Amino acid sequence: MTHYRLTPLADSLPSTVPFVGPETQERARSRLFDARLGANESVFGPSPMAASAMAETQMWKYGDPENYELREALSDHYGILPEMVMIGEGIDGLLGYIARLMVAPGDAVVTSQGAYPTFNYHVAGYGGVIHTVPYADDFEDPKALFAKAAEVDAKLVYMANPDNPMGTAHKGAEIVKAMETLPDSTLLVLDEAYIECAPEGTALPLPMDDPRVIRLRTFSKAYGLAGARVGYAMAVPDLIASFDKVRNHFGMNRAAQAGALAALEDQTWLRSVQARVAASRNRIATIAIKSGLRPLKSATNFVTIDCKQTHTFAKKVLDEMIQRGVFIRMPMVAPQNRCIRISCGAPADLDILAEVLPSALRAAEKG
Repeated sequence: MTHYRLTPLADSLPSTVPFVGPETQERARSRLFDARLGANESVFGPSPMAASAMAETQMWKYGDPENYELREALSDHYGILPEMVMIGEGIDGLLGYIARLMVAPGDAVVTSQGAYPTFNYHVAGYGGVIHTVPYADDFEDPKALFAKAAEVDAKLVYMANPDNPMGTAHKGAEIVKAMETLPDSTLLVLDEAYIECAPEGTALPLPMDDPRVIRLRTFSKAYGLAGARVGYAMAVPDLIASFDKVRNHFGMNRAAQAGALAALEDQTWLRSVQARVAASRNRIATIAIKSGLRPLKSATNFVTIDCKQTHTFAKKVLDEMIQRGVFIRMPMVAPQNRCIRISCGAPADLDILAEVLPSALRAAEKG
């Protein structure tokens, strides 16, 4: 009888994934959610131009393994060389490639305690050693991150700006100032998934070919193509070229490529989504305040809400919301886990939120 043989590292890892999807929860409940406000998707959808381009794609063809047209379009959009752009299966896929390229067993990496967990998931899969620093007043702390990187001789330091799960953001100039202490041997992996939702001045004001940083962006959030899985990295050409050594060259499907290209061309649609996101954030904050909670100022397409009590209470609120048909999430690590996190929604979604949140809070108080 044949016996499969995992590597010792894979065999030692827990059988977990970073997130439990809403579909999984719906199957467990045998009921669909009334409002899907937890996955930070854009309920406003993609540009009609993108939807049309995807529908018309000749899907009998493989996608272009070089992602030529999309890389050219992004290079024009940012005024950089196409050789400075790499396309991947969402930022999650690109994080996996970065770990595969740079993390060997025992290598040190640094991240914030409680930050976006998919980075840790990939690092653990290659045997890296994860070092963390705490948040500072619900913000990631670049000075502490870079100091820890120097202390442990980290190959990578991961930071999201704007941040997930807190929704907070530093001005790009503040990060540049902190980078003065970034070790020469450490690469900053800067996740800018929510940059289109953030205020002016949030993006890093450095040339895209600054060798100290690789920037990750996506079509999943403001562009409304989360299901298509299109992310991209921007960095110096030699680092970008190294992805060809390890990436899945046919990982990008043809419809996703076409949709992202059309979405990038429709900046009018993007601006309309940005306005709706801002209005939705404001309404979520208003609903939270009326319920006696404290919304954090958000630079993303979600609002993190301080329940002003313990993690246990916040978890009860989340559970009560789920029972009432509203899918939300929450930070997983103290002290940020005193909060819940609510994605921007359409007016009808937020009508449901306004109705359900007060009763969920009352039930949590009694519980």
